[in-house]
Amino acid sequence: MALTLTSSAFAHQGVIPAQYTCDGADRSPPLEWSGAPPGTRSFALIVDDPDAPDPAAPKMTWVHWVLYDIPPSIASLAEGADVIRDAAGTREGTNDWKRTGYGGPCPPIGRHRYFHKLYALDTLLGDLGTPTAWDIADAIEGHVLDKAELIGVYRRAGK
Repeated sequence: MALTLTSSAFAHQGVIPAQYTCDGADRSPPLEWSGAPPGTRSFALIVDDPDAPDPAAPKMTWVHWVLYDIPPSIASLAEGADVIRDAAGTREGTNDWKRTGYGGPCPPIGRHRYFHKLYALDTLLGDLGTPTAWDIADAIEGHVLDKAELIGVYRRAGK
């Protein structure tokens, strides 16, 4: 069975509801996963937007959420998850707002894609401080057992 990542809030390639964006409560959406391969010692989750700032002329990938060392016993994150409380052992990295935690979609123009990428790893990464998504990408190299992806889309009203 392959690693899968889903959300009860939106379908793959579906519209992310406003409550999970800067136009709403800006809470993280519920996420569930299954099919972790044997030998999984931790998970890492990166949520990013490769369409920033304008999907017609993207210039960068904007990172919304970075989590790592998610224990293999955890197979979901509730809406508005407080990872310290709800996923003991999980560590947080720095998003592109230069802070830890979730920052929801808030595209300045156009319809953006938001990639929720879950990696099953054969190791714990340990205390990396507050790494960026790029630091995590470097740290997981050679340790990825499987990867799942869930893509949601969002466009702000009038933008």
